[in-house]
Amino acid sequence: MKVFEHIEPLVAYLSSFSNSKKIGFVPTMGALHQGHLNLIQQSKSENQLTICSIFINRIQFNNENDFIKYPKTVESDIMLLSEAGCDCLFIPDQETVFPKDYVYKIYDLGTIETILEGLYRPGHFQGVCNVVDRFIDIIQPNKLYLGLKDLQQCKVIEKMLALNQQHKFVDLVLCETIRNESGLALSSRNKRLSDEGLVKALNLIKTLHFAKAQIKQSETKIELTILTQTCIEMMLNGGFESVDYFSFVNKNFEPIESISNASNQIYILTAANIEGVRLIDNIIA
Repeated sequence: MKVFEHIEPLVAYLSSFSNSKKIGFVPTMGALHQGHLNLIQQSKSENQLTICSIFINRIQFNNENDFIKYPKTVESDIMLLSEAGCDCLFIPDQETVFPKDYVYKIYDLGTIETILEGLYRPGHFQGVCNVVDRFIDIIQPNKLYLGLKDLQQCKVIEKMLALNQQHKFVDLVLCETIRNESGLALSSRNKRLSDEGLVKALNLIKTLHFAKAQIKQSETKIELTILTQTCIEMMLNGGFESVDYFSFVNKNFEPIESISNASNQIYILTAANIEGVRLIDNIIA
């Protein structure tokens, strides 16, 4: 596996493949787990060259403390990527990605930027779009791989790509959420939880499945505001310190408050805090 810290040698290396080989790109912030490696494997199965980036993007953190505490495991990350057969790794510093004269873009993302994660993390999605946009400009990949655990982020990147005519060559590939044997979605932030916290964190997915079951089993109209409150109380009673949201949205990512036809596909999303760590998850009902 080739490792690059600077843009010029990376571009020179990639340019020799751009015409003859398809390039798959997996952006990460490090602290890698099997979910990331699954993206690498998916890319390897569909492309001739797979490149991963490790970059903790400061501008997508609205909480400075969260940025400081984000797990950093570069040495073990490099080992995992090498063992997984990743072809190329890009590990730039802040100045390399965003030089002092860099002009940050503002993306017209619409209401998806102001709800759920956008509401609780103002500026987050603009930061995500800027860094992904920047990496695409540098790497020029044919396919971009993201995990569905960050469902709203996937939808935001999808919209960003649609808005940018220069990125029409990039196919967005969304991959399933990878979970441990107990059902907890794999996340870099899980590394900050104690053993007891990891057990309590399972109430995240258990509550999501409870909500899904309530919807599927109902033969009448369901008022989701009532179900929402029940689910929040379940999570708080299960060990979470606070719940930012427990929400239901349709395929257009518009919040819904009631459903009368359980066959309509909806997304159930939540974000909650345990041991000072903020976790997110989602399922489809």
